[in-house]
Amino acid sequence: MSLGLLGKKIGMTRVFDAEAGTSIPVTVICVAGNEFLQTKTTETDGYSAIQIGYDDQKEFRLNLPQRGHFGKHSVSAKKLVKEFRFENDADMPNTEESHPGAELFEAGQWVDVLGTTKGKGFQGVVKRYNFAGQPDSHGHMMHRRPGGVGAGTWPGRIWKNKKMPGRHGVYNRTVQNLKVVQVRAEDNVVLVSGAVPGHKGAYVTIRPAVKKTAK
Repeated sequence: MSLGLLGKKIGMTRVFDAEAGTSIPVTVICVAGNEFLQTKTTETDGYSAIQIGYDDQKEFRLNLPQRGHFGKHSVSAKKLVKEFRFENDADMPNTEESHPGAELFEAGQWVDVLGTTKGKGFQGVVKRYNFAGQPDSHGHMMHRRPGGVGAGTWPGRIWKNKKMPGRHGVYNRTVQNLKVVQVRAEDNVVLVSGAVPGHKGAYVTIRPAVKKTAK
């Protein structure tokens, strides 16, 4: 894995490509406030990784081990902490030069965006699992219900993992192979093509694409 950034989804807009004459829908992600927190090496921790903290918060909201961790590395309290692993120590960048920002990416680069989807509340099986439903004809009274869910006389119960109505949304999702349309380093903002999971203000993680590389 390569170094990525934590960010906050600002919303969606569009960017016009004058040469191609097209309108590109983009998601605006603010990556201001990322700070290097800890460097883990094979010798000391058994693997190579860089830990990044994002979004300041009040220190009294943390428990004592968390306060000690941030204090040990001289970093202000953060709401979100994430590690980015590397194959070996030699691949890790220098964490003492500056704070990571939007300049980590460049226009035309392929990235993966990780986030949490919007919550939909309690939903039935038609919306939750795309069930086809039952007949809508006259006299039928089970249009959007799941139908039979039992297992007959034996074992006489509902099997585990049966698709049933319940809470929908708030799932961890990764959208792969999105193109960076623009990088506005002065605003610490990255514009990524297409939609990414989450509501406005939701936390997301941007990393170089795992399955696709730039030409």
